[in-house]
Amino acid sequence: AMAALGLCRAFGALLLSAGSRRARPPALPQPCLPGPVSALAACRGLGGSAPCCTTDPLWKCRTKYTVRPVGMKKTGGRDHTGRIRVRGIGGGHKRRYRMIDFQRLRYEKGAPPEPFTEKVISVRYDPCRRVRGAGSADIALVAGGNRKRWIIATENMQPGDSIMNSPHIGRMAVSASEGDAYALGALPVGTLICNLESHPGKGAQYIRAAGTCGVLLRKVNGTAIVQLPSKRHMQVLETCVATVGRVSNVDHNKRVIGKAGRNRWLGKRPHTGLWHRKGGWAGRKIKPLPPMKSYVNLPRVKAVE
Repeated sequence: AMAALGLCRAFGALLLSAGSRRARPPALPQPCLPGPVSALAACRGLGGSAPCCTTDPLWKCRTKYTVRPVGMKKTGGRDHTGRIRVRGIGGGHKRRYRMIDFQRLRYEKGAPPEPFTEKVISVRYDPCRRVRGAGSADIALVAGGNRKRWIIATENMQPGDSIMNSPHIGRMAVSASEGDAYALGALPVGTLICNLESHPGKGAQYIRAAGTCGVLLRKVNGTAIVQLPSKRHMQVLETCVATVGRVSNVDHNKRVIGKAGRNRWLGKRPHTGLWHRKGGWAGRKIKPLPPMKSYVNLPRVKAVE
């Protein structure tokens, strides 16, 4: 019996040694992470102690555009090292990101650079375009040709509307409707615009907040002067594209929060008690002393007649 047990142990050891000599399977490709995270993953591996989370969501690693909501991982205001970089962020309802195309003149693959129209399918609220919990601009799902995409909706944009996108600049100013995207050189002076480009083809970078709009003041030697919502003037090339109209959700700043829990739903974390308002309701009340009450009967002086 002892001899049989020894043979079994020796045979098992041979099997383990043979299995350990087998070639390891090829390593899985590393995920596409931003710069600092990729360096951290290379040093510590993906199973390191430091959390591999950044302020940049993982949807930026995608190379293919999609209109479907993409999952996001919350960071709580922390960078890839786990330290708080932005305070006041934490918790809140789950959110999914919708890829917004800020370049209105994005042609389909193989299509000539000509004006094209799109139809608005739906207009909805976007939870990821919230600014300090005060609300954000609505987004619109538009379709044209063989594609769909999300864009920032204007004030009066409704499902079923048709919008025009054109880069051409003619001799006469066009009669544009709200929601259309034209080059600044094609619009008449005094037009209210939003989603303004700083360089041709770069995409909208200015006047994207809810309820904001700019004014096309004048055109000078192939350039356009635009008044921003901050009343500052900006000079860009007349080939830069802008959207006609005002950004949607104008009354976003009139919403009443009502309670502290609503701010927590929006992902805003409170400060410590040192920063809270001292309204005087709680705690000891330090009041002035009441007036003195006298119990001494002083003699009265009679008036001399």
